[in-house]
Amino acid sequence: MRDINFLLENNAKPIWHPMAHPAEMRAQPPKIIMKGEGVHVTDIHGNTVLDAVGGLWNVNLGYSCDHIKKAIADQLDALPYYSGFRGTSTGPSIELAHELTEWFRPEGMTRVFFTSGGSDSVESALRLARQYWKIKGQGDRTKFLALKKGYHGTHFGGASVNGNANFRRNYEPLLPGVFHIPAPSTYRNPFNESDPARLAQLCAAAMEDEIAFQSADTIAAFIMEPVLGAGGVIVPPVNFMKLAREICDRHGILMISDEVVTGFGRTGAWSGARLWGVQPDMMTIAKAITSGYFPLGATLINDRIAEAFESDQSTFGSIGHGYTYSGHPVGCAAGIAALAETRRLKLDENAAARGKELARALEQLKSKHEIVGDVRCQGLMAAIELVSDRDGKKAADKKTTAAIADRTYDAGVMIRVSGNNIILSPPLILGPADVARIAAGIDAGLSAVK
Repeated sequence: MRDINFLLENNAKPIWHPMAHPAEMRAQPPKIIMKGEGVHVTDIHGNTVLDAVGGLWNVNLGYSCDHIKKAIADQLDALPYYSGFRGTSTGPSIELAHELTEWFRPEGMTRVFFTSGGSDSVESALRLARQYWKIKGQGDRTKFLALKKGYHGTHFGGASVNGNANFRRNYEPLLPGVFHIPAPSTYRNPFNESDPARLAQLCAAAMEDEIAFQSADTIAAFIMEPVLGAGGVIVPPVNFMKLAREICDRHGILMISDEVVTGFGRTGAWSGARLWGVQPDMMTIAKAITSGYFPLGATLINDRIAEAFESDQSTFGSIGHGYTYSGHPVGCAAGIAALAETRRLKLDENAAARGKELARALEQLKSKHEIVGDVRCQGLMAAIELVSDRDGKKAADKKTTAAIADRTYDAGVMIRVSGNNIILSPPLILGPADVARIAAGIDAGLSAVK
């Protein structure tokens, strides 16, 4: 690797960073992370901080999982790559697909379509949903329903079902035939309703109304995150996803559960769908499937969809979709090792326990700091919504949120800011002392901007 001066001089110059303005990155070059160990990362200047972002929702096992590293090295020695297209397969892809169907058997998943990551997984689910209805002789079912504030990746299909204008406007026009219903957020919703059960009913009624307006026989699928991540960790009322499932069943609409963030324990359950007691028709997974050690994802499919494809006698059942790295043997080897460690360490139970501790600590920060408008937690997913006027719920400005993030980093904790939200998604191997450290770092950040 080049020396430190070279890296500092070229930081943010040849690279355009995702989700950032190039000019802003050049004016304020991003932190250069050089090493990781356990739940900590170290930057180019030697500052070591607790990573309360977990990479990007994905480093559930932290940065020192030797089991995954060895699995990757061993697979590189045996077979660094081979295609998963028609006619060939690899041992790791077969083994991991079997493991995933066992893992998500309670959700009813029986088939696996491998991808390179979360956006790919969502794109695949949307395509397969449309294709399913062509096989079933209902080719008019091409539309999609989604939630406002939802996030589903960056491909044109995923961007179209995204419910946040920040990820849409610069790339419009997007996919036609996508319609959004209000997010079931008790803090901000168009009904001014704070009672969770009543809010769930109102959002479900809005979904019914949109289906009636569009006509149910034109809608292919409804997609939602069981807990909305990038939109600000919006935790739906406990009955909302079940209500949505019932509506989909009543109108013959497929349900896609986007588990790219919520899969593999982050919510305190092995999936968000399982947390809410729902069996979707498809699930999208990525991120924690390898704990971020290799790019990999998958779209999971239930028997209802599998039977339609596998019994089809026409050309509609042939899958004309896939990726060069679908079922990459090194990625699948990493996934096998990651899931074994995830299960051995019972990361779902740890996320639930540490999440309760984190929620209590963040509520204490809310009591202490007027700038905190709302705190939302589910397992080790958390958001602190920052406001300049708590009564009016006016969002804090970008300068303030950036200053809080910088001061928190100075205090030894890496956080992520999205809009006026501090987003927390630390590794699931977190211990009680780490939770206290995160709270102390954020407290220092909030205190510094008073």
